[in-house]
Amino acid sequence: MALMTGKEYKESLNDGREVYINGERVKNIAEHPAFQPIIETKARMYDMNHEARYAEACTTKLEDGETICRAFKLPKTKEDLTAIRTYVDTVLDDLGGVVYRVGDETIGEMWSLYDAQDRLNEIDPTYAENIKNHVDRIARLDLFHVSANTDPKGDRSKLFEGKAAGTLLHVVEENDKGIVVRGAKFETAAAYAHQAFVKPTISNWTDQSMTPYACGFIADMGAPGLKHICRTPLSTGKNPVDYPLSTRFDEIDTLLVFDDVLIPWENVLFHGNLESAQYIRKTVHRYSAFNYVLRLQRRADFLLGTALLNVEQTGLTKLPAVQEKISQLICYRETINAHLTAAVADAQKSAGGLMMPNQSLLYTGRLYALTNFPKMAHLCRELVGGQLAVTPDSATIADPQIKEYIDKYYTLDGGWTPEKRTKLLYFARDLLNSAYGGHQITFELFAQAPPFAQYMAAFNHFDLNPVRDMVTKAAHLETDTKADFALQK
Repeated sequence: MALMTGKEYKESLNDGREVYINGERVKNIAEHPAFQPIIETKARMYDMNHEARYAEACTTKLEDGETICRAFKLPKTKEDLTAIRTYVDTVLDDLGGVVYRVGDETIGEMWSLYDAQDRLNEIDPTYAENIKNHVDRIARLDLFHVSANTDPKGDRSKLFEGKAAGTLLHVVEENDKGIVVRGAKFETAAAYAHQAFVKPTISNWTDQSMTPYACGFIADMGAPGLKHICRTPLSTGKNPVDYPLSTRFDEIDTLLVFDDVLIPWENVLFHGNLESAQYIRKTVHRYSAFNYVLRLQRRADFLLGTALLNVEQTGLTKLPAVQEKISQLICYRETINAHLTAAVADAQKSAGGLMMPNQSLLYTGRLYALTNFPKMAHLCRELVGGQLAVTPDSATIADPQIKEYIDKYYTLDGGWTPEKRTKLLYFARDLLNSAYGGHQITFELFAQAPPFAQYMAAFNHFDLNPVRDMVTKAAHLETDTKADFALQK
């Protein structure tokens, strides 16, 4: 057991998994053009753990001395949470882009299960030991672990009736080897991951007829009967110079079809108990949301840096109206940063003995970042200007037949050559206006939970008692109102 290399990771994907994309079954996923860019990105993350310059930020040791990826160390102190933040920043700095489902975010859901061991033991002690074993196994084997949450959307008023009931993942059989499951889930990165924590998204467990759907387990992504049906990449046929983000960081989404897949008993985390399923659903993002919001901050950095460089090259930074817009982007970025910083500073010990980011600050920070991103992206568009929509592609810019015109109309003082200017515009276009840019906004809105569920999380984790008591006291509501009025007379 040791840290995996990028080469070993790519080789590990050739396990016979059944992957379909663009009308074909994939033979070698690591070399397939639809998957190769994002697999190379993940391979780079594996290789970073072996480089001396990244050793402190990207690796750590277990109590027995075994070296593991920093992302997989259970956070037991505030310093551990700060180290996770440093790890994510270091990885994103090296990659030069933003990726979400690459292992460090989704491991947090397993930590939520680890936290819940005592409560799950009270409800049903059968599977608690499996949780502890898998948290340890992921770290020691350096596995690419993802999550499978989202159900195929049918008639939601008939979730457990007719055809809709057949699409929801459920247990169809138990035997001495494990449970057999049927149904489907959507998940990002599943086709090139090692395993996934599969669980229900249902929040209202009302009666025992729902019991077959109340299951959570670890699924091997190469398991017999598991089919990966993937969406087409957003970067197909695109030049990496013209689309520097989408050609490297498009994380492929997958419809995971469980066609009577056997889940060994040692991989079952909860099963056949409505209370367990409901409890897990309420706590699942208490750690993963931290790594998620770190990515949202990086996206805010990209907006700010893109806008700033564009107004600097065109000499507009001294205009008060431009400074006002840049300041709005600064405030957006720093508010996300403040939520993250405060969530660590005011972190709390969990029931399982882990250091948990302050839940109210974390969930409100997530909402602030997501709900304000479209507005901030529009500000960035305004500052970049109309050239975002009209700039020729790199092949045209490099055409020697028109070089004199390109040099004349695309050269600016301060070392802004046509090549440099258009590179910035291509980055801005991919960030803001491309299919990839639009996909990211939708992905981010729903990736951890739909908006209403995120608002519920914020509501449920804010302590309303102090403000209620404050106003009760300030408005003298604790005294007899009639008596107060009588005194005035």
